Amino acid sequence: MEFDFISEEVLEEKLTGDPGWNPKSTFVTQKEGRVAGFMQGVYRNVRGVRYGYIKLMAVEKESRKQGIARAMYLQLEDYFERNKVDAVRIYDVPLNYFMPGIDPRYTAAVCFAERMGFVRNGDTSNLDIDLQHQNWSEQTKIEELKAQQIEVSRATEADRAEITELLGTDWHLWQYEVDRAIESSPPSLHIARLNGKVLAFAAHNANNKGTGWFGPMLTHNDMRGKGIGGVLLKLCLQDMKNEGLEKSIIPWVGPIPFYAHQANAKVARVFWRYEKKLTTPKI
Repeated sequence: MEFDFISEEVLEEKLTGDPGWNPKSTFVTQKEGRVAGFMQGVYRNVRGVRYGYIKLMAVEKESRKQGIARAMYLQLEDYFERNKVDAVRIYDVPLNYFMPGIDPRYTAAVCFAERMGFVRNGDTSNLDIDLQHQNWSEQTKIEELKAQQIEVSRATEADRAEITELLGTDWHLWQYEVDRAIESSPPSLHIARLNGKVLAFAAHNANNKGTGWFGPMLTHNDMRGKGIGGVLLKLCLQDMKNEGLEKSIIPWVGPIPFYAHQANAKVARVFWRYEKKLTTPKI
């Protein structure tokens, strides 16, 4: 993975740390006593659709073009079909993921996806934020919000139920990351309350621990337009700066202008998203 580094700890987080971990959907190819190829699959029920995912995969350079990735994928696809998966995607796994699609610089992965019948269905971006050369203090803004009955603080275990309520059904897929952030020491999640009720939060270090990963973040409609998202973002960035990290990664980004304005974020990587249908949608 020439454009990435994955530590042993993060690999463990992606494998056995995944809520859908199953060794039956994880494959290795051995060659002369070493692992020459690897593919991990998981599946999720996302709003009533059963998605399978290639979560991680790699084939050593000297063993490529020998059908190794194809052989592993055909076994994985068979596993998905037996478990009634509707469609397969590559890398963009909700809850626990390493990257949100294929970085097209991994040309071999793009070629593999298209040979196996996957269709490109969009793209997304990761942004980088320079942590060490910017000031993230928001104390003045926090005092202004307090005058509007909005209290900003670090979350505690006692806040978990209210945050879960805020997630509701629309954002319930973020529950896993929220739980991991709350369980960090100290909790890597900041909240905003209006008249005592949690209506916004931002988290970091909930995925790919130790890498500067930011998110998820959510603000209730009643709280938007007050600058709360920017405050919570910067509290998380200050946490990461205090940890000595050089940069923060904002993954799978939608509102690029928000992060560019609030934190001088720059588009650092682009990812292509691929999907392959396994079943015919019911009409």
